[in-house]
Amino acid sequence: MDENEQLHRQDDAGRGQSTGVPAEGAADVGAREPIETRGLHHWREATITKPGLDDRGDVFFAAIEMTRMPMILTDPHKPDNPIVFANKAFLDLTLYEESEVLGRNCRFLQGAQTDRELVDQLRDAIRANESIALEILNYRRDGTPFWNAVFIGPIYDTSGNLLYFFASQLDVTRRRESEKASAQAQKMEAVGQLTAGLAHDFNNLLQVVNGNIELATTRATDDRVLHYLQSARGAAERGAKLTGQLLAFARKTRLDPRPVDVSACINDFAVMMESAIGKQVELHLSLRRNLPQAVLDPQQFEMAVLNIAINARDAMPQGGVVEVVTGKVHLNGNAAARGLAAGDYISIEIKDQGHGMPPHVVERAIEPFFTTKGTGKGTGLGLAMASGFVQQSRGRLEIESEVDRGTTVRMLFPVAAAESRPPQEPERKAILARPDDLVPSEHILVVEDSPDVLALSREILEEVGYRVSVAETGEAALDLFKTMPPGSVDLLFTDLVMPGGINGIVLADKIGAIDPDLPVLMTTGYNEDLVIEGPKASGLDVLGKPYRRTDLLDRVRQALNQRGATGQRRRQSEYGSAEE
Repeated sequence: MDENEQLHRQDDAGRGQSTGVPAEGAADVGAREPIETRGLHHWREATITKPGLDDRGDVFFAAIEMTRMPMILTDPHKPDNPIVFANKAFLDLTLYEESEVLGRNCRFLQGAQTDRELVDQLRDAIRANESIALEILNYRRDGTPFWNAVFIGPIYDTSGNLLYFFASQLDVTRRRESEKASAQAQKMEAVGQLTAGLAHDFNNLLQVVNGNIELATTRATDDRVLHYLQSARGAAERGAKLTGQLLAFARKTRLDPRPVDVSACINDFAVMMESAIGKQVELHLSLRRNLPQAVLDPQQFEMAVLNIAINARDAMPQGGVVEVVTGKVHLNGNAAARGLAAGDYISIEIKDQGHGMPPHVVERAIEPFFTTKGTGKGTGLGLAMASGFVQQSRGRLEIESEVDRGTTVRMLFPVAAAESRPPQEPERKAILARPDDLVPSEHILVVEDSPDVLALSREILEEVGYRVSVAETGEAALDLFKTMPPGSVDLLFTDLVMPGGINGIVLADKIGAIDPDLPVLMTTGYNEDLVIEGPKASGLDVLGKPYRRTDLLDRVRQALNQRGATGQRRRQSEYGSAEE
């Protein structure tokens, strides 16, 4: 304390007033509660004219006991700087009784996970008679942890002698957890975007690898060479499966959501689930009947349940019970905290009696490639895929686990609206392209931004007799189509995601305005524009990458046979354009 401050305090003290030094933002580092603005006017240290604690009859003492802000005083002149006063809010916060607090140093609030560096900062500030504000993990009397926003400042007498240390606390656990959840969500979103982009590019590479392997297989006559090609093809197909799992995690899988009775769905594939998890564990089903239908893709749902059930089995190497429970929950006031809209949801819980997971493992459980299993026993994509699917279905996946007490994985899906009906698929003629068919002569416009994939698809189509025109961008394809005689193109085969302002959907719309009867077949390894966010656009015929030669020829023939078959033209897409 400098000489001017001391003279100013003595002058105010002569009028019987307590005085203090404004914080002026000096205590803003660390604890920000409760005002969430710069602390300019509150005192960071104080001078009092009545140092005793016996006079507790005035309004200011009543205010201290009535406030919900926990407060204490410690006496640095006594051994170990013990607490000499604690208000009622401090007792409510810590769950201790006053007799258990008075005379003790504040370190009894510390625990196993308390940051020792922060403790050292507190001690250094007290040793230097300085104020400090920070957030530290403390523990209540019952052992539950909480994040404590602490402010500590010295209190002097009019002569500048240190009398007490004042400390205020505030439980900021909810805010810390919210910030942590937000940071985790942002991290997972970034990982998802990166994963989806890599999967898209990898699918294009796999398309070239698979396609050329197929072409080489049709020309190879040596059995040893054929064996090598089959091995390479198997590896490429495993790579394609892996990219599909990555896209599921990144919420870029094309879903076919419809109203589904989840209890009936689980019951229908229970035998397959029992076979998958083996005889070492028991499968118990507690399926509530007459539940409202949930809106989800039944095939992806079965895969998610199966992946979680297999994880539950692996958590019980000595055997146990895997229980699948369905029910209905209503979210109202707690919906926003779960990142969901208020309303009714169908709950599916998969419970095990395994060894459980500590909190730091639960936090990372849905990260792709994160696994606690041994090498070769898991890819770390099962929960990641399930979480991606549930989020893409406008639901939520939750994990509750305690060490040695098992794990519960809960999936929440929104209840279907009363008027929802399964989408009616247009009737299609299942006509396949066979090598022994008559040589086709149709003209196909192929649009693909990858030169290698473009060359491959062109070779496959021309090999069986189609006439092919090519373009590498949507703009180039539109310009080329406008120069061709009306009716000279029989099919538009286009990549969905392309650079520039015209992607596959926009290109189909623009060409459809010129030739409404022209069939369109799209292909993609990404599906960003096909993620279901609203009503499903009709007329969208999509071939996923990587595709086989026979798949391409079959889908091309089906698309050609649909020209003018239904009398319906493709509607304007509701999904907009995408850039790459």
